[in-house]
Amino acid sequence: MLSRIIYCTAVLLATIAVILLALFSPQPYRKNPTPFVALSFYIRQPQVAGPDAHPVAPPPAAVALIFNHTLTEGPENTSQVVGKAQGFIIPVESFAHSAFNIIYLTIHTNEYSGSISVQGKSLSHKETEVLSIVGGIGSFAFVRGLAVFAQMDEAIYHIKLHLKFSNGS
Repeated sequence: MLSRIIYCTAVLLATIAVILLALFSPQPYRKNPTPFVALSFYIRQPQVAGPDAHPVAPPPAAVALIFNHTLTEGPENTSQVVGKAQGFIIPVESFAHSAFNIIYLTIHTNEYSGSISVQGKSLSHKETEVLSIVGGIGSFAFVRGLAVFAQMDEAIYHIKLHLKFSNGS
């Protein structure tokens, strides 16, 4: 009988503890309190150095484009580097809508640190492309939204990110 009373008391105390924790727990720290964020960066192709160096262009019948470019705050050569833009694009018509066409934006600023995945399966080779953001990690965990790529010249793209964070971010 005494063991039964002790058991019921323990169950009752555990239940009360769970209820009190649920009611009075502090809210988790949110690095980004707003659910919508707009960011703007520039993608710069690597600069070719030396008088005999020539820019490397993909062959006309390229099978895949693999790139690793610099992500900066502004379009100038002296702009602060804030990350990388890396990707794997298959421009062949049969793979034009492939799920393999992904652009990864890795961003490290004072406010954000993480990566964003941009799906490039609806590329139409225009001067301005609107692509879907399909996720991220770090500060951008579970983010969705749009990435607008606008070509400024041969070596520079302006990218505007319209991000929507999930409620749990």
